[in-house]
Amino acid sequence: MVDLGPIPLRGYAFCIIIGVFVAVWLGNKRWIARGGRPGTVADISVWAVPFGLVGGRLYHVITDYQLYFSDGRDWVDAFKIWEGGLGIWGAIAFGAVGAWIGCRRRGIPLPAWADALAPGIAVAQAIGRWGNWFNQELYGRETDLPWALKITSAEDGRVPGTYHPTFLYESLWCVGVAVLVIWADRRFRLGHGRAFALYVASYCVGRFWIEYMRVDDAHEFLGLRLNNWTALAVFVLAVVYLVVSARTRPGREEVVEPLTGSGASDGDGVKDKEGEPSDPADTESDSVAADAKSKGTAESAAEKS
Repeated sequence: MVDLGPIPLRGYAFCIIIGVFVAVWLGNKRWIARGGRPGTVADISVWAVPFGLVGGRLYHVITDYQLYFSDGRDWVDAFKIWEGGLGIWGAIAFGAVGAWIGCRRRGIPLPAWADALAPGIAVAQAIGRWGNWFNQELYGRETDLPWALKITSAEDGRVPGTYHPTFLYESLWCVGVAVLVIWADRRFRLGHGRAFALYVASYCVGRFWIEYMRVDDAHEFLGLRLNNWTALAVFVLAVVYLVVSARTRPGREEVVEPLTGSGASDGDGVKDKEGEPSDPADTESDSVAADAKSKGTAESAAEKS
């Protein structure tokens, strides 16, 4: 933990902050490459990030309510996000709501923005998972492998020993997901939300088997952890979206951000000096009038000669 004056900055929070900055930086580069303007990704992230943090915390508290509302627990701890506990499913769902608000205010299609952000979100997850190392949480079965995670704390039911570092496995998987999405996006020119859907589907595959390795207490249904069922359901939805979107809206968006300002064209006409689109019919009338005036001037000059 690092003290920034009166504010304690824990390793978990530090990893999340770094991840957010990397996601915005990479997303901005991809957005500009798609024809968007610099700064748009950061502007919309101002909406998406807070919503995502709230959603991630809500999902964690609801699915692990016994950690905060059972006997001997302090419900105030539910608000201590810096101590760990964010559910990616809630973070993505609520973050999408915040992004939708930001995109709507800017007149930007949410799927295009999500496609630009997809690899960055995966990289942010890869970085954020290292916060679990600081908190000594999210590990698997015991192992004596060279890269085993050594648990030294005996708090909250932990048993000191060496375990599979499932947080490390998920971090590496997320890096692979980011590389896959970037490659597929360049190779197939994914558009209309398909790059984001590919990120979601490929992340769910890794999360399913990594979740199966974990040994911490979790709610189960039919022999599978709740997060396994969530990963399976979200994977199916993402694949269905990929297939349907490819058939109904093939290709990639030609325009991802409306042009504004002086001298920019909106595709329907030309911009006047005030930056407003002029009527094409008015433009044509002005052209005809100018030709007639020029012709009259030429005829008058010929008569005088």
